[in-house]
Amino acid sequence: MSASSNSQPDISSKRKPHVIITIGMAGAGKSTFVQRINSYLHSQNPPQPPYILNLDPAVTHVPFEANIDIRDTVNYKEVMKQYNLGPNGGILTALNLFTTKFDQVMDLVEKRAETIDHIILDTPGQIEIFTWSASGAIITDAVASSFPTVVAYIIDTPRTTAPATFMSNMLYACSVMYKTKLPFILVFNKTDAQPHDFALEWMQDFESFQVALASHSGSRDSEGEPTYMNSLMNSMSLVLDEFYKHLKAVGVSSTTGAGIKEFFDAVEESRETYRTEYLPELERARVAREKSLQNVKQDSINRLMKDLAVDRAANPRAAAEDRWASDEEDDDDDEELEVNLIDRSEEPYPGQYIDITHMRQQSENINWPNPG
Repeated sequence: MSASSNSQPDISSKRKPHVIITIGMAGAGKSTFVQRINSYLHSQNPPQPPYILNLDPAVTHVPFEANIDIRDTVNYKEVMKQYNLGPNGGILTALNLFTTKFDQVMDLVEKRAETIDHIILDTPGQIEIFTWSASGAIITDAVASSFPTVVAYIIDTPRTTAPATFMSNMLYACSVMYKTKLPFILVFNKTDAQPHDFALEWMQDFESFQVALASHSGSRDSEGEPTYMNSLMNSMSLVLDEFYKHLKAVGVSSTTGAGIKEFFDAVEESRETYRTEYLPELERARVAREKSLQNVKQDSINRLMKDLAVDRAANPRAAAEDRWASDEEDDDDDEELEVNLIDRSEEPYPGQYIDITHMRQQSENINWPNPG
């Protein structure tokens, strides 16, 4: 019994592969992280190779083999040249152009959905290009409406040891989570260079973050009073305290592979969150969108009828000429309904069979013409 119950999630998992969207600041190690989780899945017994999408058009080399690569569709340098754009504008425009074909991408992914367990999206290094652009929202909504999806926010742990940098990362993570409304995992990368214990402590204990903030250089002015930035970060840490309670955080090393198993455990836990929180919200949004479209259509009809009424009131003669005369309407109806009916019951009609013998018996006074 237990064996069958344990095998059931595997079957549902194969029907609906899990999508992992990797997002993070430039240099946080997103591509290296994707390579590591790709290697981890290939090393399973049996191997579970993921379906990987590279969405960074400007990257010169990726340490993994992407199933779908934006560079095969859009030439980033040619986009910059033709549209006279800079690096960031070129990346954004390339992503926009790729998004116009994303329905074809979804068709390809859905064809492979029965044979894969994970779909991984490697996003551009410039985080704002994906998180705050229309194309990023379209891609995110497209995959999240079809498959269980989780956002993996990659953090450069060695660069987050300063309280100000840590707070900046947490604020950005908070904004991304509330924008996507998807299950969210904080991934503290590069733990081989800097353990992430301090970050977990700051997230779980507000006072420990205040102590670290107070001991940091520049937290007080020349008169010994807390600076404006110090007071602001103290306030922000109180605001984010509730945010931390609903957040999963794991520490990984893309170099050594430490913590990757814990990451996938968190991914599996997020599947239930997706089902209970995101899907109902998606359904509510769909119903609201349909209602809004219906209201827009009804409003357009009402405005059209109102404009027609105003036009008829302002030009009654023209309105009268536009109307069909009732007599003409009746004539047209009669012409349409007129059918040439012939009653064949009283007189013979051409081609009708006539029994001559029977006629001779009933009509003796018939004068038959003589032959010749």
